[in-house]
Amino acid sequence: MSDPALHPCFLGPYGENDALLEQLVVEFLRDHVYWRRNLHPEDPPAIPTRAHRTPGFEAMEATLRRELHALSAALKRSVPFHSQRYLGHMVSDLLLPALAAHYLTLPYNPNNVSEEAAPVTIDLELKVGLQLARMIGYVDDPSRADCAFGHLTSGGTTANFQGLRLALAMKAFPVALRAAGVPLARLPDDPQTAFNLMPAQALDLLADWQAWLADLTPTEHGHWQHAVTRQRIETLGLPAFFARHPTLSPPRVLAPVTAHYSWSKGMKLVGLGRDALRLLPERAMRLDLDGLDTELERCLHARQPVLMVVPVLGSTEFGTIDPVDGVIAARERFGSRGLGFAVHVDAAWGGYLATLFRATDGSLRPADAMRREFTSFPTPEVHAAFAALAESDSITIDPHKLGYVPYGAGAFVCRDQRAISLLSEDADYVFDGVDDRDFFHRHRHLGRYIPEGSKPGTAAAAVYVAHRVLPLDCEHFGRLQAQTLRNREAFVSAAEAFAERMRDRLHCTIPFPPDSNLVCLALNPRGNHSVATANDFVRALLRDLRGDDGGPPQSHAFFGSATTLRPDALGAADTRRVLCELHLDPDTLADPPDRAIEAGNDRLTILRHTLMNPFLLDTENGISYIERYFDYLSDRVARLLRPSGDCW
Repeated sequence: MSDPALHPCFLGPYGENDALLEQLVVEFLRDHVYWRRNLHPEDPPAIPTRAHRTPGFEAMEATLRRELHALSAALKRSVPFHSQRYLGHMVSDLLLPALAAHYLTLPYNPNNVSEEAAPVTIDLELKVGLQLARMIGYVDDPSRADCAFGHLTSGGTTANFQGLRLALAMKAFPVALRAAGVPLARLPDDPQTAFNLMPAQALDLLADWQAWLADLTPTEHGHWQHAVTRQRIETLGLPAFFARHPTLSPPRVLAPVTAHYSWSKGMKLVGLGRDALRLLPERAMRLDLDGLDTELERCLHARQPVLMVVPVLGSTEFGTIDPVDGVIAARERFGSRGLGFAVHVDAAWGGYLATLFRATDGSLRPADAMRREFTSFPTPEVHAAFAALAESDSITIDPHKLGYVPYGAGAFVCRDQRAISLLSEDADYVFDGVDDRDFFHRHRHLGRYIPEGSKPGTAAAAVYVAHRVLPLDCEHFGRLQAQTLRNREAFVSAAEAFAERMRDRLHCTIPFPPDSNLVCLALNPRGNHSVATANDFVRALLRDLRGDDGGPPQSHAFFGSATTLRPDALGAADTRRVLCELHLDPDTLADPPDRAIEAGNDRLTILRHTLMNPFLLDTENGISYIERYFDYLSDRVARLLRPSGDCW
């Protein structure tokens, strides 16, 4: 680890900071007990002091201890995410501030759906939304009408679903206003135009409606509120809404082929169906803007509405960064031609990398200044993508990934708080804009806007405290992210040395340059030209890297994961390039097709490495666990291949 400032931030691979965590947990557990005893000290203890000496109490305690010991023993078989030897999935050690805040809050058991159930942590959750908004460049001043709004979710899947809900509500609301006969000057004359407004135009109409409604008498107010509510898609449902407006078609969602499978789930949940999710081609595992333009042109000419386009900021499988700036430009270009759609960025993985781009004053750091800190980060394309986040309409970020906080803590943030009122269960979308309540009072009844009916306040406390101890800028939280990118640079260098060292026995390549802290490695024994054999070889390596084999974790030298390169995702040109680098015959991808698909050999299996552990480069002890991993890999390859170098 090259940054001593991060030493107090984690419990540590060896539990080095155990005394600090234990002290904090005991101190604040006692503080909680004092709070209970001082709530109404005149109340006598309900559990008598002699209770612990009774047979029933002792039997219960014995059972409890037995079960907890059994649980503790079973958990020793857990995957050691905290270890420098873990390079697998998107998880690592937990930030000590988040862990301590989680423990501290747990006995209070707040339910963050309303201020009655969580008078403290619900405000913390709203503040977390503002912290994340500032990190990505949204307006974070709660006194401004266009301030962003964000909340936590169980994970990225729910946050993505929230993005779909909000985009659909915004898209259909102008149609409801028109159907109800609301006399607004900027209201389009026909449903087709109303349904295809740009998000900013729809938001202007919402503001016009709220201002107009505020000037009405109470009777008129109630009449028009009821009239618009009856026309909303949330009231009618999709079949009735589109039956009432036969010139309209259900909208599509456009996402890259690397998009997380949660988008398929969300499309089903929102009622649009899986077929309305159109997967766009990739170029080097990044969204192909030419392919996006082609699809949008097709939709424009077919009068096919588009709900949103979803660029991915750090794909789950490959960590690549889509050209968010190009998608924003497409939104403006096609919106001006009558095809409006929202841009929702799925930054579940890469969202916290934005701390590297954010100066302490909240401004965007110039690319040149950032490049002086790294070997190859950020590329101009990556810097442009992060700079464009501020222009997106909404975003998903997972604090329980690169935020290093306990599960489950995803987050949804929309750029303008006024939009979220359309999701309210109690017609809050009629909020008239002149109410003098502040931001926190307005949004404190969080349950009105979110899918969940219950949600833990512990997550809000953990994320909030983590962000307070390590503010979301380059000088604080960004230092942790910077370490992960140094891990990546060290890994790429070690992989190149490994490939050179093993060239007489193995073909090895990084299939595409990594954008973030996730690196894939493709391997094939020298002399082999079959994809099936190459896949079997990598799966054999993976058997010793998997952490779910039921054995003790001590039996594994390292832990890793794998993914696959599919020709439909990689594209024909990149597929040929990668197979050529590995000396594999492209025809063996489907030879024969039915057997290849059944065995998973219609795609190439590769190793996948998540390099988020800040202790991979242990400069304190002069150890690089990345170098040790490649030493281990060299040994495993030697064991799997015959001494003659023939194919395994």
